[in-house]
Formats: sequence, C-alpha cells, structure tokens
Amino acid sequence: MGLDLLIPFGILIILVIYLIYTRNNFEKDITKLYEKKFDEWKKHSTIKEEKTSHKKLVGLVFKTDYKVSIELLDEEAHSQLLRGKFEVSNIKDK
Repeated sequence: MGLDLLIPFGILIILVIYLIYTRNNFEKDITKLYEKKFDEWKKHSTIKEEKTSHKKLVGLVFKTDYKVSIELLDEEAHSQLLRGKFEVSNIKDK
C-alpha cells in the first residue's frame, strides 16, 4: 500500500524538478536576449541634449541726434543685423 502512493509522488517530484529547471533556463535566455537588445538600443539611440539659450552681449546701440548707430563687440551678429533678424524690446516693459 505504501508503494502505491510512492510512485505518483515520485513522478510528481520529478515533474516539478523538470519544470523548475526549464523555467530557469527560459528566464536566463530571455534576460540574455533583452540585455543584448538593450545594448543594441544604446548603440543606435541618440541622446538628445537640451539646448539652453542665453543672452550674450554682442554690441552697443547709441543714438546721436536722429541717427541710431550700433557698435559690435562680436562679429558673429553682423550678418544677422544685415539680414534684419533681430528683435527690438523695451527694458522698461519687462
């Protein structure tokens, strides 16, 4: 009678050990696959850097009689002034 219950429990224990072993192998394979995919993603992804804009003093504006003159400290702004790409704002309004 004891032998009758021993065989099903033995089969059950062998089945549980087999399932645990296959599950561990499956998890290891999946983690290796995702780590490989993550490394590939890091190689091909572009990191977007935030651009911070800041004010830079490039020239001085003077008014003599009815004429406005601009004296540049940095020549980078010269082409933008010639193209008319500038903004006029009043400091008192801010």
